[in-house]
Amino acid sequence: MARTPSTMLALGTPAPSFALPDVVTGRTVTLEEMSDGDALLVVFWCNHCPFVHHIEDAFVDFAREFAGRGLKTVAISANDVEKYPQDGPGEMRARANQRSYPFPYLYDEGQEVAKEYEAACTPDLFLFGSEGRLVYRGQFDASRPGLDVPVTGQDLRNAVEAVLAGAAPSEQQTPSVGCNIKWRPGNEPAYFG
Repeated sequence: MARTPSTMLALGTPAPSFALPDVVTGRTVTLEEMSDGDALLVVFWCNHCPFVHHIEDAFVDFAREFAGRGLKTVAISANDVEKYPQDGPGEMRARANQRSYPFPYLYDEGQEVAKEYEAACTPDLFLFGSEGRLVYRGQFDASRPGLDVPVTGQDLRNAVEAVLAGAAPSEQQTPSVGCNIKWRPGNEPAYFG
């Protein structure tokens, strides 16, 4: 299982814009409509990644818990569906429905949004404060597939709790690690090693 770390986009970066289709509802979801809460969590996600599977239940519970407290969450899949058809819109919709995702699951067919966020892996987490600037990018927690470490979401939980309390999260942040985003041939971004 290949392990790719997050690029750790610079803190303070404004949230890159997006307007992508939600595979469940079919409607376009934009950054603007997702930015009307106290904080916004953008996660690059996909159906087939074992790192995503490892945290999926806890992450869904986390998103549901914090939705009532002002956190908006959106998941985006940007994988090449020719080589990874299980990450296509139909399969995404099925998984979102099966797992009762409490957040929109968007499809970045052109992979441009993933590039704007400098996303590198799944899951790759980006937390923006109420002013739309990046305050946390890093791991959900220290658990990984094959490690005997419970999935708690503690790293992200600490960051979200700080933001919702009007404070800045610690700048000591550990990169997320996961499967690399599956770029279409010739579409790999310059930051992707």
